[in-house]
Parts: sequence; C-alpha cells; structure tokens
Amino acid sequence: MYAIIPAGGAGSRLWPLSRRDAPKFLLDLAGDGRSMVRATVDRLAPVSDGALVVTGERHARRVADQLAGTSAEVVAEPSPRDSMAAIGLAAAILDQRHGDVVVGSFAADHVVRDDVAFHAAVRAAVEVAAAGYITTIGITPTEPSSAFGYIEQGAPLADLPGRAVVRFEEKPATARAEEYLASGRHLWNAGMFVMRTSVLLGALDELHPGLATGLRRIAAAWDGPTRETVLAELWPTLDRLVIDRAIAEPLAERGGVAVVPADMGWSDIGDFAALAELGERPPAFAVDADGAWVHADRPVAVVGIPGAVVVETPDAILVTTREHAQAVKAVVDQLDGPLDHLR
Repeated sequence: MYAIIPAGGAGSRLWPLSRRDAPKFLLDLAGDGRSMVRATVDRLAPVSDGALVVTGERHARRVADQLAGTSAEVVAEPSPRDSMAAIGLAAAILDQRHGDVVVGSFAADHVVRDDVAFHAAVRAAVEVAAAGYITTIGITPTEPSSAFGYIEQGAPLADLPGRAVVRFEEKPATARAEEYLASGRHLWNAGMFVMRTSVLLGALDELHPGLATGLRRIAAAWDGPTRETVLAELWPTLDRLVIDRAIAEPLAERGGVAVVPADMGWSDIGDFAALAELGERPPAFAVDADGAWVHADRPVAVVGIPGAVVVETPDAILVTTREHAQAVKAVVDQLDGPLDHLR
C-alpha cells in the first residue's frame, strides 16, 4: 500500500494557533515534538511502501523540511482544488509509476492514540481494497456528535474483514446523531479511503471524465521535463470535488464501498474542544472553572466559566468556551481589510 497524505486547509476553527501560513498540519498540536504531518508519515511507515504528501505550493518547502529523513515525497499543487483532485493526482502518479497498486488516503492533521489498532485497521482495509472495493476506515463513535459525518454499515463481506457501506451522511443534527449512536450500525467518517488505483481512476473515468483525463495527463508528465507546463495548463481546469461525494457516495449505492470498523483513539482536532480533550492544560488560576483550557505565555486566571478556552498568540487573543468551539471559524471569516494579516 502506498500512502497518500493530503495536507491542505488552514484549520480555521483553531485560530489563532492555526493560520493560512501556519496551518494545523505544520503544528505540534499533540505535544509530542513533531508536526502533525510528520506524525502522520511516521504512523504510516510500518504499513506502507512509500508516501506522497500533497500540499499547496506555499507550504511545500516547510513540509519537505519537516519530513527530512523520511522517504516521503512532496507533491505541490498550484492551488486548492479540494480532496478529489489532490488524492486523484497522487493516485494517478503512483499508477503511472507502478501500475495498478493499492493506495490509502489519510489526512495530515489527525491524531491517532493507538497505533497498533490503526495498523491492524489499515492492513484489513488493504485486504478488502485488493478485492476491488473502495474501503473506508470507520471510527466507533463515542458520543452523538454532529461535527462528523457518519457511515451506515450493512452486511459483513464474505471472506473479507469488512462490511458493506449502505450510505454516508454528512454531519447530521444532534437528534439524528443520537439515533445513530443507539443503533450501533453507524460509524464516524474519518475520511480514510483505501483502494486500488484502477478502481479510483476507473470511477473517475465514469463519473467525472474531465477530471480523470486531466489527472492522467498531469501524471503522465509528472516525472518528465514538461511537468510544470502541463500542470500550469491543466490544474486550474480541474473540477473542485471532495472524494466522498465524487466517488464514495455514488459507488456505495451500487455496493462498491466497504468499511472496516476501528477504535484507535482517533481525533481530527477539529476545534478547541477536541484539542482540549487531548490533554488538559489548566489555567494558572481557576475558580469554579472545571474543564478550562488555556494556551498562553503568561498567567491567566479563569473564574466562574466552566469549559473556558483562552488562547494567546503574539498578535491575537481568543476567548471562547468548548461549547462554542465550532463557531471560531466565523471570526476568521470576518478578518478582512486591515485585519487580513491575522488570517
């Protein structure tokens, strides 16, 4: 299995820690001395034959610096075209180099606490993918969260360590998420997809032929002297699609998608509530403020605000609560004009 690691987005719900020029995959949010993209490459090394990290041109050099000493290759995309183009390009490059191989896409900015369980799930997903399925790794839910997409499991696959996927649903309301948790049939969608390159590119040929043609042409030129010319010509013309809607959802309706359930201590660190769950950082002074979390270089006192979140950087201060952590993105959306430099 060859690993594909999309490293994009700014992580705006983690502002002001995460910025356009310092997105969360470049940060050490887990506190283990490594950036998140480096931790992802290290985690995949025991179960992969190589890794392609797909990131924007503005971050490519920093990503390469952080991956020094690994065999991972950085693929720089000229502009964001969403996950399908990024994953599809890497898959097309690998298909061009190695033929029909199994690839797995894993986000650069997620945390996994149990590497043993992760490796077992990846190996199972590779086995299922080799049989021709687009295979996702679903996370056993621990709460009725409306911040994640859900995967409905169907019947077990014959002689394979997975189950059929009935359908995907993106971020249901809390009441629906509670029903899903109670049913025991639903898993969180962590955006991990494992498949043969022939299956992925074949699905694109059928469902999005223009995108497939463009990716194949870029991949054919990737290791030659015309890479930059072909990339500059074709990349801006590619459709902006996410992999879930582009191929996973339509193929699930035909029985072509499978899921491997896993409980691996996964988190997408999608907001400060999730970041706080990784490890308590209590304020220097707290009174009636259970669950308060502070990131600052000076003493901060929190009084009477349970679940408070206070984040200080040299040029900005955020004050919110865990309950309102998802709303932080709205602040970033307002940073324009004279405040655009804070994005």
